[in-house]
Amino acid sequence: MSNLYWLTDAQMERLKPFFPKSHGKPRVDDRRVLSGIIFINRNGLRWCDAPKEYGARDMQGRLMIWMRMYAAEAEKPQF
Repeated sequence: MSNLYWLTDAQMERLKPFFPKSHGKPRVDDRRVLSGIIFINRNGLRWCDAPKEYGARDMQGRLMIWMRMYAAEAEKPQF
């Protein structure tokens, strides 16, 4: 599929501070996963309809982790 969406190097550099650190287990490619999540949202697709180049299981799992992580962060009191 030639019309896949990929984040640029500059975009990845700006997002890098927001990625969690790896804890023992090797991380899957952040660019592939995040580009896939954006592709799914832009095109209104279901996870199972994602092009295999993005890795649907990786995208779904990573999005759930990020959502939990940032929801917990948002619940902390801000002083």
